[in-house]
Amino acid sequence: MRWRNLPPLSALRAFAAFATAGNVVAAGEALGVSHAAISQQLRALEGHLDVALVDRSGRALQLTPAGQTLAVALNTGFATMISAAEDITGARDDRPLHISVTPTFAASWLMPRLSDFRRLHPDVDLTIDPSAELVNLAADGVDMAIRYGRGPWPPLENEMLLLSPMVVIGAPSLVGEGELPDITELAQMPWLEEFGTTESTNWLSQYGMLRPARGGLMQVPGNLLLDGARDGQGVAVTVRAFVERDIAAGRLRVLHQEPVDDKGYHIVVRPGVQRPALKAFFVWLRRARQV
Repeated sequence: MRWRNLPPLSALRAFAAFATAGNVVAAGEALGVSHAAISQQLRALEGHLDVALVDRSGRALQLTPAGQTLAVALNTGFATMISAAEDITGARDDRPLHISVTPTFAASWLMPRLSDFRRLHPDVDLTIDPSAELVNLAADGVDMAIRYGRGPWPPLENEMLLLSPMVVIGAPSLVGEGELPDITELAQMPWLEEFGTTESTNWLSQYGMLRPARGGLMQVPGNLLLDGARDGQGVAVTVRAFVERDIAAGRLRVLHQEPVDDKGYHIVVRPGVQRPALKAFFVWLRRARQV
């Protein structure tokens, strides 16, 4: 049978810990062993497979292409096994539902609607983690992430939640009421940007404006970005759905809009069986996007 060809589980576990942690010291701490033991297991696994999984040529260890392929497979496999074990025992049902979102999405879309979920499911404990950083959907950590882009992101499963283009917006007090500036002139204006690597950072990088030419850049928490834009403190990149009412009311002007394509906010989860609380949140999100 094919399972007889599997490397030792201890070596696979050590490699998965290294791939997740990024170094042997942190991997050893995660498994409660020494970093030397992790290094030994990595070499043993490479010997068993007869292929290099780790590039040791630089100052920091890096996964080779073969190592990256194995890391993805192990992450999915171990997550599925842990999920199945927790489903059988009910061990994860009491753990708070951990949702990772960008701060702007949390402030502009999720939090104004979340009271409805709390009303429908008062017994579900929630942890809303507003972070611009991409997170690892580990079986014992983050249950769901909501991120902007095109997708998909295999082996994770994703579903479109909110389809909306990116826009550059500014208050009339800053940009005036007359003719709109050309996109090439936007670098001369003061800019507001959310902390971290976000949808706005990716847009600015695409147009070569990570650092405005003269206007200056101020980074703020996501929940303050639109408030600063409304006050005329700078122009900003955001998702049009978040500022539709401001545009209609004249509080903000659209200085540039991306073409409407398949970009938007996606619900991202691990493949496999979902615990009841996660299922309930998934169903609620699908309904909330219609409101």
